[in-house]
Amino acid sequence: MKISVLASGSKGNCTYIETNCTKTLIDVGMSNLYIEKKLISLGIDPDDINNIFITHTHIDHVAGLRVFVKRHHSTVYLTAKMYEELKDDLIDYVIIEDKIVVADLIVDYFKTSHDAPDSVGYIFKSEDKEFVYVTDTGYINIKNLKKITNKDFYAFESNHDIELLMNNPHYPYHIKQRILSDKGHLSNLQCVQYLEKIVGDKTKYIVLAHLSEQNNKPSLALDNVKDKLNSNIKIMVADQNDNTELIEI
Repeated sequence: MKISVLASGSKGNCTYIETNCTKTLIDVGMSNLYIEKKLISLGIDPDDINNIFITHTHIDHVAGLRVFVKRHHSTVYLTAKMYEELKDDLIDYVIIEDKIVVADLIVDYFKTSHDAPDSVGYIFKSEDKEFVYVTDTGYINIKNLKKITNKDFYAFESNHDIELLMNNPHYPYHIKQRILSDKGHLSNLQCVQYLEKIVGDKTKYIVLAHLSEQNNKPSLALDNVKDKLNSNIKIMVADQNDNTELIEI
């Protein structure tokens, strides 16, 4: 399995996953042109994208969906509530209700907590490798922690530094409360608290994702996690306007 976070942040999100038989995107929150350019830079033909899995319907996760599926004819996987929000943008789609198998890719999902009609995190498995994608949630239900424990690779939300957020003069109080709420986003502190519980011997890579440009700093998020986790784990910070390397696990 090969993975690259193509973009991550409040202005747009998209992640690429490749197995022997599939080429998949998680969310299409950047423009079609941006995603095409990033895929091509990694040596990937956008027409080869078989599948798109949607986490939720906020614009920073679906902004480029309509154009991308029209141009490249990918199958979109989403929940019934997401479908009601996006049905005018879809051509070929599958409503997910349980774990599914797409060629050599096994995909499971779990509910996250966000102020959207529906929101999910994903677990992707191919052969014996597993990748967990978790962003846009105010907390993770304890019943889901076991499901995402000891995986090879995590893309995990580390949205904000609480002090920077609370001292930001440009954010009204009600927005700060929304971000901090159970339907908001994980802070740097919450991120590392969850990661301490779920990383295991198999874990080799972590990408810290969906960082706020105004209420966080990559160095803060990175240092926060590196101080607490095994030094053998490679930890990276995803970028709003650039992709990570294509990582093979």
